[in-house]
Amino acid sequence: MMKKRRNKRSSTKTYFCTPSVLIALSLLSTLGTHAFSRVSSLLNPTLKANVGLHSSYRSSLFKATEGNTNENEDEAEKLKQKAKDLRQQILDMESKLGDRSPRSIEQPPVPEEEEEKEVEMTLKNKSVLVIGANGRVGSKVCRYLLRNFPQTNVVAAVHTVGENSSRGYGRLSYEVGAEDGQGYIGAAWSEDREAYYEYTDDMKDYNLQNLRVVEVELLDPAQCVTITEDIDSVVWCATDFNGNTPRSISSLDAAFLFRAILNPVKGRVEVEGLRNILGGLKKGKTKSRWESERSGDSVKPRVNKSDPISFVHLSVAEDALPDFETTMGRFKDIKRQGDDMVMSEFPSLTYSVLQMSRYEDNFVDESLAIKMDNGDIETSQEDKSRRRINRRDAARAVADALV
Repeated sequence: MMKKRRNKRSSTKTYFCTPSVLIALSLLSTLGTHAFSRVSSLLNPTLKANVGLHSSYRSSLFKATEGNTNENEDEAEKLKQKAKDLRQQILDMESKLGDRSPRSIEQPPVPEEEEEKEVEMTLKNKSVLVIGANGRVGSKVCRYLLRNFPQTNVVAAVHTVGENSSRGYGRLSYEVGAEDGQGYIGAAWSEDREAYYEYTDDMKDYNLQNLRVVEVELLDPAQCVTITEDIDSVVWCATDFNGNTPRSISSLDAAFLFRAILNPVKGRVEVEGLRNILGGLKKGKTKSRWESERSGDSVKPRVNKSDPISFVHLSVAEDALPDFETTMGRFKDIKRQGDDMVMSEFPSLTYSVLQMSRYEDNFVDESLAIKMDNGDIETSQEDKSRRRINRRDAARAVADALV
């Protein structure tokens, strides 16, 4: 329950006078203070004392108000003096700073946007995997990368069919210059009958220390995932064709022939093998990004401007070779199917598809200018079929496509 408080009224005393006194006061207000002494003598002494009391009270109020005004003026003068002293201190400090300009509250002008500097792609400290490194083009790609990019690691992937097969890496060894050293061979009647080579100073520019050879079965997805780990770029030079003819027919290789007859669809290196390598490369790059996030390092962007092209696909031009019917399908259809796969099925990978003209090493000199035809050169089909390119120039085009 709330208790109601009574508001205590403040006691007020009322002073009143007789009518004669009121008349006298009104005369005083009319005549002014000059007639006060004469009128007061006509009144009784008590009224005179009371009127004098009122007069003295009014005078004390005026004096008190005048005193407060003087104190406020003194305080204002003191504050003005303090502000003046503070301004002087600021000026003294600015003079001591010398040429330094005082702080300004104005916003600095917004600088004009600078043009982005073009960042060049580089193969420095990168790892490049060459698929089909023992081929006639793949071996020359390895040679060119080693000798022109000394700070690049080259991983040469070769396909070995049987221990005694010539499809090991004999052509690769010859092309990169591994056989240019001092050779030794044991006598036929001695126990040491093996031939070997020793490194010489003439081979220092070959940069063979940057070369690593791996064996791979392209139709095995697990192996493709393994060899593409920690790889920055892949160059695809592998093919099951010798020109436009399957190797199983052109070379009468029993292993290729048996594989083509047993399962002609699964044995397409240009399709299934290509898809395995592309999938492995994609998984490797994704894994690298995940590991960076887990370790707390700065997350690598999906595409860094200085990184080389992720995948270079070496293919054949439409008019370079005539078509050929195989158990795996038509030659040109298989080639175009591989090109379309690179350009459409793996959008997260940067790529470059090079459709080469017919290779000719005997009658076409190397180090010639390479002409690029993006469909804007008007020429007949007969003239296109006459185009030729040296394999070493093709290897140079591959390296240029990477960067």
